[in-house]
Amino acid sequence: MSEFERESVPHEKTLDSSVALMTEGYEFIFNRRKAFGSDIFETRLLGKPAICMGGKEAARLFYDTDRFHRQGAIPKRIQKSLFGQGGVQTLDGQEHAHRKRLFMDLMTPERLKQLEGVTEKAWLDAAERWIGREAVVLFDEARDVLCRSAYEWAGVPLDEDEVQERGQEYIEMVDAFGAVGLRHRRGRQARAKAERRIAELIGEIRDGLRQVPEETAAHAMAWHRGLDGQLLDAKVAAVELINILRPIVAISWYVMFSAMALHDYPACADKLRMKADGDGHRRGHGDYAQWFVQEVRRFYPFTPMLGAVVSRDFVWRGCEFKEGTMVLLDVYGTNRDPALWEDPETFRPERFRSWEGGPFDLIPQGGGDHYTGHRCAGEWLTIDTMRVSLDFLVNRVTYTVPEQDLNLKLSRMPAMPESRFVISEVKWAGD
Repeated sequence: MSEFERESVPHEKTLDSSVALMTEGYEFIFNRRKAFGSDIFETRLLGKPAICMGGKEAARLFYDTDRFHRQGAIPKRIQKSLFGQGGVQTLDGQEHAHRKRLFMDLMTPERLKQLEGVTEKAWLDAAERWIGREAVVLFDEARDVLCRSAYEWAGVPLDEDEVQERGQEYIEMVDAFGAVGLRHRRGRQARAKAERRIAELIGEIRDGLRQVPEETAAHAMAWHRGLDGQLLDAKVAAVELINILRPIVAISWYVMFSAMALHDYPACADKLRMKADGDGHRRGHGDYAQWFVQEVRRFYPFTPMLGAVVSRDFVWRGCEFKEGTMVLLDVYGTNRDPALWEDPETFRPERFRSWEGGPFDLIPQGGGDHYTGHRCAGEWLTIDTMRVSLDFLVNRVTYTVPEQDLNLKLSRMPAMPESRFVISEVKWAGD
């Protein structure tokens, strides 16, 4: 059926679905897609018409920059906690492409390899501190490890006594995106503090008071010029530098989810363990580690949905997209869509053995093209960091997982078990 042919589009019979969205969280769109038997439906959110959709073809449509734009799509409350105001996520057209190139230029193979090395060392240093402790909260330790790694890699100075506080600021920014009340206020306060501090750093770099390596994000953000040839406003430059630091620290969720998967599916852990060859070198299944990481990103809930605004009137699958209408893409549901993934509720890394890497089916960090679209510039960085962290958990240390509640409430965005995954009896592998 062509996109211009008419078909019945379900419309939710409610005055407003905002409360339902907060109550159902990740499953809000997916539940209705299944109930309506449709990948698209209309509803009302915050008193205004909204279109919700999911699936591969919906994702392909969502990233059509001629039909949708991001400016005005991210609510101010989320800009003031998660993304910051004036950042790359809020831009469109040439301005977006120019700013996005700034981020992509930092993601060279050489620089990503450097981050891998920094992160591996930070994990090994952390393990030294864990030996002999009664228990370790893995999420909190991942926060500190990744904060150290992010700051060193990005060229941002960080004293050891600041690590926990700085890391927690970024966690609170992320933790605020699906929250109201105290959690949201904490995120806004954390962002305000971080932006002031990083803006001061940008000023020091520009004034010659602070020297940072040219290949780092701190240097790139400080000296980036917009399409008008002018340096970014110091606050906007700070927002963009935080858009490097915050996502790296946020990988703490994926580290925790990886550990949960290792615990729940021990056969996977066996396939990831490396064996020593005759020369003493470690040998393992590198492909399986990649499949495992991708399955963690597909299976566990992190990004629930993404928003855009209709740029011009058009019709798709019988639905009238009116200019200015809010559209939400079901990220969680697309990653679990049975039309795309066989037996999607089963954790099975082997499904990626023959996966061809489509830009609109696995979309935990957005879909489309990294360079020309709004897909996360740090996706490769995330995958590499997850693989280093996974190798550490499987091959560098051993530990036990005490009894604890590891249930994930999908009404909480981002999802987080109450215990934040506790481990105990940590030892070096082989001891």
